[in-house]
Amino acid sequence: MSKVVIGPTLFTDLDIHLFKEGRHYTLYEKLGAHSMEVEQEHGTYFAVWAPNAKSVSVIGDFNEWNIEVSPLSVRKDGSGIWEGFIPGIGDQVAYKYHIVSQFNDYKVDKADPFGFFNEHPPYTASVVSDLNYQWNDKNWMDNASQKNAINKPISVYEVHLGSWKKSTNGNNRFMNYHEVAQDLIDYVKDMGYTHVEFLPLMEHPFYGSWGYQSVGYFAPSRRFGKPQEFMYLIDLMHQNDIGIILDWVPAHFPADEHGLSFFDGTHLYEHEDPRKSKHPEWGTLIFNYSRYEVQSFLISSAFFWLEKFHADGIRVDAVASMLYLDYGKNEGEWVPNANGGKENLEAVDFIKNLNNAITGRFPNVLMIAEESTAWPMVSRPVSDGGMGFDMKWNMG
Repeated sequence: MSKVVIGPTLFTDLDIHLFKEGRHYTLYEKLGAHSMEVEQEHGTYFAVWAPNAKSVSVIGDFNEWNIEVSPLSVRKDGSGIWEGFIPGIGDQVAYKYHIVSQFNDYKVDKADPFGFFNEHPPYTASVVSDLNYQWNDKNWMDNASQKNAINKPISVYEVHLGSWKKSTNGNNRFMNYHEVAQDLIDYVKDMGYTHVEFLPLMEHPFYGSWGYQSVGYFAPSRRFGKPQEFMYLIDLMHQNDIGIILDWVPAHFPADEHGLSFFDGTHLYEHEDPRKSKHPEWGTLIFNYSRYEVQSFLISSAFFWLEKFHADGIRVDAVASMLYLDYGKNEGEWVPNANGGKENLEAVDFIKNLNNAITGRFPNVLMIAEESTAWPMVSRPVSDGGMGFDMKWNMG
């Protein structure tokens, strides 16, 4: 079960080209863990971006976490993607990538940046998971242009799922996505809300962050159940005429070793210069928006929740911290842009690319900016010189 078959791939030359240009918006179909059949053997294809790795292997219970027996092979196209097919690995198998860097003999075990499911925190491995689900919200989706129209009344109920309601059987545990569905629907309908906005449900190691320190940008939190159970919750809410807005955090990520930080022995997702890469107030890291592969990663994450989970809107958290290089920093803790200003020009370009891409593919989706400053034209189209958001979150 641990041998690796080299040769199968999900990537085309166009995929690699778009990835390198920051214009591949469905990377979740290529990178990560995907069930497939090779030479009549069922198994899982693994692919991970680690351009500065000397070697990458898949480890898990299936090979007793042995770093020697399941090595991936690096593509010869300069993309930095390692891939391989392992027969016999099916759904619900825990795994990580063991990465040996080209630099300083750095070795680390990483969760899959594109993993669809994780172990229950505090455990940190990714879990092979399909996303198969039979949706029953066709009526809502067909009429989404009216349900989410900005010229129609919208009333949003903001929910932190972990504290909204606990189990009633006396053990004070989290209610899962399936269990909470009907109670939440009844309450929202009784109160007259049109939409529910969930605080981030992407996997996060520190529960006290309320989800705002995400690690699993493609994984709903295991604390509340499986991906299909979250799909069920959204499906049922749509059937009850309730829209779904998801909090999403492209502004920063935690420095936990199993996550994105120092991924392949280099600062792959974050800047190398700590004046650019660190949020002193939050103790988190800032994405390097100037790196095209990082743009592909982030925009793919947004697409993922809209396509696979039928979300009606995305509330982009902490936009102000993205726009200003000196956000939360003292003099000497930040680096001016090329023009000598404090505006993060790379982040501005990323936000415009994000909103243009989503408007083009999901015209009925609401893009909402949590932006607390006087930055001009946040909710004007990019074509008019704006940032491209549909709405700006009321911070007051």
